[in-house]
Amino acid sequence: MCEANAYVIKDGREELLMESVDIVEPEGEDTWRLVGIFGDRKTIRGRIKIMNLVDHKILFEAQ
Repeated sequence: MCEANAYVIKDGREELLMESVDIVEPEGEDTWRLVGIFGDRKTIRGRIKIMNLVDHKILFEAQ
C-alpha cells in the first residue's frame, strides 16, 4: 500500500496525528486536510516539514 502515517512535531517530538493517510490536500494557507484509506478526515494547521514516502511518513510542523 502507498499510504503513510502523518505526524506532528510538538516540543521536538513526533506525535502520531493520523494513520494510513491516503490524500493530503491544501485547504488554505498552511492548512491541510488529511483523508485516510477508510474515509476518515482530519485538518491540521501547519506546514509540511518532510514527506518520506519510502518510509510512509509525513511530518508536519504545527503553527
